[in-house]
Amino acid sequence: MEYSGADNLDARDESLRMVSAVPVGNEPVSDEELRPHVLEGFIGQPRLKAQLQLFLDAARKRDVAPDHILMAGPPGLGKTTLAMIVANELGVPIRVTSGPAIQHAGDLASILSSLDVGEVLFIDEIHRLPRAAEELLYIAMEDFRVDVMVGKGPGASSIPLTLPRFTVIGATTREGMLPSPLRARFGFTAHLDFYPHEELEKLIERSASVLGLPLEDQAARQLSLRSRGTPRIANRLLRRVRDWAIVHDLDSVGADDVKDALALYQIDSEGLDRLDIAVLNAIVRQFNGGPVGLNNLSAMVGEEAETVETVCEPYLVREGFLIRTPKGRLATAKAWEHLGLKPDDGTPDDVSKLF
Repeated sequence: MEYSGADNLDARDESLRMVSAVPVGNEPVSDEELRPHVLEGFIGQPRLKAQLQLFLDAARKRDVAPDHILMAGPPGLGKTTLAMIVANELGVPIRVTSGPAIQHAGDLASILSSLDVGEVLFIDEIHRLPRAAEELLYIAMEDFRVDVMVGKGPGASSIPLTLPRFTVIGATTREGMLPSPLRARFGFTAHLDFYPHEELEKLIERSASVLGLPLEDQAARQLSLRSRGTPRIANRLLRRVRDWAIVHDLDSVGADDVKDALALYQIDSEGLDRLDIAVLNAIVRQFNGGPVGLNNLSAMVGEEAETVETVCEPYLVREGFLIRTPKGRLATAKAWEHLGLKPDDGTPDDVSKLF
């Protein structure tokens, strides 16, 4: 499966935003200091934790490597952390790679042939594996063997190489892009959901404790409200608040300090940043709430249409600020209220009329 240019665009544009869940190359989003090492210490996803605990306990009692695991969900929710926890709970090494890092089937064959018994192979962004590597992985996951090609041309031959039993953990933000044969090889699929504010508060309090940053009452709450239900964003914003506390010589951080620190970065109480507000302002002020076509909207905010559609809109739609209709984008009453405005009489009050 080829890696599309649209994926490259998404990652590039998202990495420029503080409220993006896409990891930034020079950012310590995976610091060991903030990463829990056991399942009990993982905050959030209670149903998934219970399922995974049962899955691992059964494997330990049978004294065999567990079935392959697929971690599916939006970026920043803890898929990599859970993979590390699985290996730690099983007491086995973990080998880490990613779909884009594997350019040829031979790259994957080299990794597979070097695995030890029970070892975990974590493949991030598994939906971006090349097709030839996918086909090699099918056989390795099911039959625990790889076929090594010896020689070239008409005289080349294939020699099967038996592999020790191991566990593949695949992580994907786009489960639908995985071919059915690959999905079928996973014995357990873990679906991660966005965090409610209460769980994010607990995570922020834990991270603040690890970082040595005392939080006053309601400070964690204010951070959770701006974190888009995503632990990676919560930890990123917490680091910026820590910077604010250091520069201003604060012994502890209160709710107002959080508001002031993140206002500097143009992040409001709903976690909306400059681009989000620009989109809502364009729809509400220039187009009286909509509906407005994507191309017109992107021209108004000075961004590419694909950037607006894939980078900005998903969160606005999920949080009820925006509705996509066949006639274009429509700002909801929540969007008007958030901007401190009231719809004009000419704005449709029955959204169903637009469909």
